[in-house]
Amino acid sequence: MAFIADTLPSWRDDPLRPSATAETVLTAQLCALLNSASRKSRGWDYLQFRMEEPDEIVRGRAIDLVAAPSGQLIWIDGRRYSQYEPLLPVECKRLPTPPGRERDEREYLHSRHGSRGGVQRFKAGDHGAAHTHAAIIAYLQSDDIPAWHARVAQWVIDLSAETTNWTCDDGLALNTHDPERGMARLSSNHARDRGLADIALDHIWIRV
Repeated sequence: MAFIADTLPSWRDDPLRPSATAETVLTAQLCALLNSASRKSRGWDYLQFRMEEPDEIVRGRAIDLVAAPSGQLIWIDGRRYSQYEPLLPVECKRLPTPPGRERDEREYLHSRHGSRGGVQRFKAGDHGAAHTHAAIIAYLQSDDIPAWHARVAQWVIDLSAETTNWTCDDGLALNTHDPERGMARLSSNHARDRGLADIALDHIWIRV
């Protein structure tokens, strides 16, 4: 996550990057720059990044972005990872959620219209069931980070009152905030369905 967080401002501020607002386009641009940066960064050249990667367990679901080994084997906590096995699944979301009949403003967390919610997918085991650590990148397209943190905190409170599988323990802790770079790093921990172990999520928010 440190490599992604360090690279995000360079991606956002790259004068060669075409202007874009759509989530898929932004993620494609980010994936391209992450791959270029990892090849040129000593100590990070073992990484590659891919988009729309099939989930390892729920094969019909695609993960927005994954980090994986590049042409070598990596062992982490007794588990072997090859170039075919993601090290880190990453969901990417826009804040605010784009308008639409089937969209939910709280989609970063949960969608009442299906399984589109970012955190919801990890909680349900639809994404990252083979992992206990994952990440979400938020492209902030309005307002500032403190305003979004307060809004998301209220959404968690509301969801804990409305549903049985959300509690206040699903809240996001704001760990670092850099107003000059328009970035923040947050974290959260979530109980999961399907008998899965809890999952820890890193959140990187960046003003775009």
